[in-house]
Amino acid sequence: MAAGRAAGGVGLDEKHSPGHDRMGVRPNGAADGTVTEVEQPASLDHGERRQLDVVRRFGTAGALLLGVGAIGAGAAPVDNPLSGLRLIGLPARMPTTAMACAWLGMLMIVIGWLWLGRFAVPGARRMVSRTQLDRTVVMWALPLAVAPPLFSRDMYAYLAQSAIAAQGTDPYMYGPSAALGVDHPLTANVPNIWRDTPAPYGPGFLMLGRVIITVVGDNVVLGVLLWRIVMLAGLVLAIWAIPRLARRCGVHPTCALWLTAANPIVLFHAISGMHNEALLMGIMLAGIELGLRWRNLLGAVAAAIVITVAGAIKPPAFVALGFFGVYLARRRGGRFSDLVKVATLLVVIFLAAMTVITVASGWGLGWIETFDVPNRIKTWLAPMTAFGMTGGGIGMMLGLGNHTDAMLVLTKLIGYGISVVLCVRLLWSSFKGRVEPLAGLGVALGAVALLGPVLHPWYLLWAIPPLALSTNDKRFRITATVVSASVALLVPPTGMAYTLRAYMIPFAVIAAVLAFLITLLFVRGKVPQLLPPFSNVSKRS
Repeated sequence: MAAGRAAGGVGLDEKHSPGHDRMGVRPNGAADGTVTEVEQPASLDHGERRQLDVVRRFGTAGALLLGVGAIGAGAAPVDNPLSGLRLIGLPARMPTTAMACAWLGMLMIVIGWLWLGRFAVPGARRMVSRTQLDRTVVMWALPLAVAPPLFSRDMYAYLAQSAIAAQGTDPYMYGPSAALGVDHPLTANVPNIWRDTPAPYGPGFLMLGRVIITVVGDNVVLGVLLWRIVMLAGLVLAIWAIPRLARRCGVHPTCALWLTAANPIVLFHAISGMHNEALLMGIMLAGIELGLRWRNLLGAVAAAIVITVAGAIKPPAFVALGFFGVYLARRRGGRFSDLVKVATLLVVIFLAAMTVITVASGWGLGWIETFDVPNRIKTWLAPMTAFGMTGGGIGMMLGLGNHTDAMLVLTKLIGYGISVVLCVRLLWSSFKGRVEPLAGLGVALGAVALLGPVLHPWYLLWAIPPLALSTNDKRFRITATVVSASVALLVPPTGMAYTLRAYMIPFAVIAAVLAFLITLLFVRGKVPQLLPPFSNVSKRS
């Protein structure tokens, strides 16, 4: 038993250790969520601080370029208030140049993040301090926080669906075109695929949007600014919770924050793209931290309510209730009867909280259908949807008729079934101490995203934060780094289809790549070596 404690920190038998390594989420801290002592590395030496300064300025320059490019190649409203201005509106009149600036900024931020990661390696003798990392994140995020939106036009759908709620219409029954009219200024900015689609978000999110619309009315620009402030508040909550939860899992806070707050996906899609994953993750992680901090019944109830509110923003957060319950059950003694009692309590709290939110919203149980609304958009990026569409296409090639819709229903059900089985198994493994509950939450949310019928790059934000703060595993960190850097460059900055202007994209990309190579020459020898990025991490960390 002593050997088990030394290996995993939770008093497990030695026979479980190989399974932990295969999962890559072996517990590093106490299984009941108590704070674990984390070894403090030394500060960076003089040479490393000089390298950090170069990396910070390089990424900041990239963020500024991306912000400038957003004026002409971003998700600007139909009536762009900047297009008529002489100087600041210049990028809007030069879309190819603006797009090249945006791509160049993206490349500079991604490579800067990879360089920064060399100073945030678990187990390293010297590491970037929390203050240095915070300053870097702020410098990279600030230009994107004040620039026009990039990468997506979903924020305009937020405004339109909130306006539907504000005028007293059920947003779960009507889309913007039917409820507001096609000539409404908010409808005009909504992507075509969402104009006739009911709201795909929880009632808590739309209730918040209803308040924003009450303040801004039909003012698109002011509405975008207020929504961005809300998303930034969610991100601040996440940044508050992540280092505290990381300490409970035996992970250095700086390592966790580098993979989360400084992650290009967060910068691009939570700050610039304004996706509500920022709000979801902030409230969810803050709720878990509060529940682990307040070690009494009242604290557990309050935390469960907060996590339920996160689910009322976007339903995937409901999964966190189960893994939070594992912490509570293990704190009570880890018996099966403890698990049953905690589960009963959390179910009661969930039902009570959602009843209050549902009644307060005035829209009834229409939010339950939000689980299926995004599925109406078919995307090849989702593996299960890709399988279904491929199967339907093969059937047509063989002369069996068009059964694509039936195949999509089948693959969707298969994906849901596998997700449920994985979530239950991870919950049980977490309860038995084989998997850190927060790591189990990250894997479960990753499975829900990957096996769902629709998948977007920013869905990675469901899984990466819980995993980043709960494991030092070398394989996970390498995989998460490669995936994050690749996916960050997957979505073009335009946030809209360049119909009849697609010829601009290759010219902009080529110009951005050439300019990027030139910038690398200027910092050659002044930045840390990029590879190998995780040489100080042991395979069984």
